[in-house]
Amino acid sequence: MSRIVTAARRCRAGIVAAVSLYSLDLSIAHAQQSVAEQLPPVEVTRSDDQNRTRARAIGDGEAGRRRAAPDGARSGTGSSGSGNEAAAGNGGIVGAATTVITAADIAHAPSQTLAEIIATQVPGAQITTFYGGQIGAKTSVDLRGFGAFATANTLVLVNGRRLNDIDMAQVDLSTIPLNAIERIEITRGNSGAVLYGDNAVGGVINIVTKNGVGGPPVTARIEAGFGSFNTRLGNVSAAINSGPWSTSFYGNAVRTDGYRDNNRYSQENGVGNLNYTTPGLTAFLTVTADNQELRLPGGRTVDPSIGVDELATSRRGTSTPFNYANQQGFGATAGFTKTLVNGVDLIVDGGVRDKKQQSAFFSSPAPVPAFFTSTYVDADLATWSITPRLSVKSLLLGMPSQLLTGVDYYDASFQQNRGAGQGLAPWHNYDLRQRTVAGYVQHTLGVAPATDISYGARVQNTNLSARDNFDPAAPFNADIGALPLGSDETQYALHLGAEHRLNDTVALFGRVARAFRTPDVDERVSSGPSFDPFFNPLPQTFQLKTQTSQDIEGGLRIRGGGLQMQSSLYLMDLANEIHFNPILFYNTNLDPTRRYGSETSVSYRINDALLVRSGMAYTRAVFREGVWAGNDVPLVSRYAASAGLTWNIWQNYLVLDATARFWSERRMDNDQAGTQKPIPANGTIDLKLSGQYERYFWSLSINNVLNALYYDYAVASTFTDGRFSAYPLPGRTYLLKAGATF
Repeated sequence: MSRIVTAARRCRAGIVAAVSLYSLDLSIAHAQQSVAEQLPPVEVTRSDDQNRTRARAIGDGEAGRRRAAPDGARSGTGSSGSGNEAAAGNGGIVGAATTVITAADIAHAPSQTLAEIIATQVPGAQITTFYGGQIGAKTSVDLRGFGAFATANTLVLVNGRRLNDIDMAQVDLSTIPLNAIERIEITRGNSGAVLYGDNAVGGVINIVTKNGVGGPPVTARIEAGFGSFNTRLGNVSAAINSGPWSTSFYGNAVRTDGYRDNNRYSQENGVGNLNYTTPGLTAFLTVTADNQELRLPGGRTVDPSIGVDELATSRRGTSTPFNYANQQGFGATAGFTKTLVNGVDLIVDGGVRDKKQQSAFFSSPAPVPAFFTSTYVDADLATWSITPRLSVKSLLLGMPSQLLTGVDYYDASFQQNRGAGQGLAPWHNYDLRQRTVAGYVQHTLGVAPATDISYGARVQNTNLSARDNFDPAAPFNADIGALPLGSDETQYALHLGAEHRLNDTVALFGRVARAFRTPDVDERVSSGPSFDPFFNPLPQTFQLKTQTSQDIEGGLRIRGGGLQMQSSLYLMDLANEIHFNPILFYNTNLDPTRRYGSETSVSYRINDALLVRSGMAYTRAVFREGVWAGNDVPLVSRYAASAGLTWNIWQNYLVLDATARFWSERRMDNDQAGTQKPIPANGTIDLKLSGQYERYFWSLSINNVLNALYYDYAVASTFTDGRFSAYPLPGRTYLLKAGATF
């Protein structure tokens, strides 16, 4: 069963076109430099902050110019935030639905995990969590209904650089310090694939971190907290500015016993920045590190056929008291932005990231290596990259023009030893190397005073070499080696979007796009067939087809007075979606699937002290061909809704924040046939009281106030009707924090 759960979670033409468009825009930029100075404030990478998203249009209204509140600062109801859709009014990729969550929104949120904050702020965002509590380790965010494979279809960026690795280990949002985040930009749908490539099928989450540039000479912030399950945490940040130089550091540490038995968790994270800023040149160096130790309690079994219901009799218990998963990460990124001529910036950055993981799984009650019941995995994934690009802002035939073109190069090496136990010779030594080279261009054009269009294309080549150095003599071996694979594939992504402002209040937007997702190394390692119909082992092949998607979307935005609203409808057709076959224990490409639905968010500032907001979404993820045609894709709720308010009760001395989140039932993982009982619908309410006096601040959060006993992940048995394993989540929890700024 643990194997099922583990597996279920898991450029030539474009360059020529880019160079041609760049040459045209560059010649016009030279001829009209003085005119270009008067263009609307559109930015790709600001000269004073090259850590921003690659293509980020800044709106011409107040919402578009808003900045996050400084560290530790309070802004009553949030200076950013009459709503997270505000900056999307004229921003993001033209034609796409965009949400922006600022540092002030994060500071006000009762939820303590980044994944939950996104789920309460972004309509349609669903989460799957295995442990819950104030940490939310290994919680995944699902944009537009991908269920068990959400992490492979949602691209996560930090400062415009991808965090998704070539393995299935999800991007763990809990490893990013909340106090280091300036804002989060979420683009729903697959239009981000042109700029960022692989994995941007359901959407893109770009986390922009603070860098301390432009602040006071010296600032510092400390915070400590204590909460349920013996949770202890500490956060610290500091920034120094001197002339063109600035440096900053953001770090946190947390320890908790966890809600369940064998659920201890400890983590330390740090982000350091060094920046050099002048009018014509900026440069930066960012270093990150994280260390995580997590105990794995496993699922609780329910089997009516034998009268077992561990959800009722031992909800907090464990059947895997010795399982664990540890991770250590390190990353460094450096780059510069150089203004070549007025309106033309050269942006070059590169980085290296290393991730080590160790995990042990024992399906028997004792931590003893044995045939079929124990697995120890030791993996190392190293990725380095360089991503030069060129930004050209000018007038093209009298129309405001923004062109972004560049090349992405990523080189990843993955090694994994897999055997029966730590210290024993491994059965498998997987060695995979993947190189991707892509060229892309995205052009935004103001074809009329009230109308913008955007079009772009990406061509990406992926070269993979995979082999399994198999040792048949390794202890407790009951497997066979995989066949080697060498593949070379070229894919492409497209985007065409438009936005038309009917007046100062209402705007219409729409887009069409194509994206792709190449199989990750874990999916290839578990590709097959690995058993024949009589359950005789067969060599794995590493071979899977690339998943593709085609989107169409349209909607409207309303912004006037204190009201902000965004609503859209979308349709996505996918081919070769990747899925784990639990009967024969290998990955395969599914029959064609479809996603469609609607997403709406509304916020209204009643007065300077009170802000209310809500969001709702209808999401359908269905098989459109094959034996499951018409059935729901597992782990996707059709209906989801959220609501919240921020009330500055007394001049920032006392502020109340409240959020509520509801989701409808969803099919269990592994229940493509739709025959098992679904995961029940449920909802939570979270409250937070906070305040600030001079440089001191405090907060008390109570999550799941109504003490709902729920779970949002369960996997159905393949062989026994009614049997399933669920991951129960905590009831009511609290967290008290206090700190000071200097």
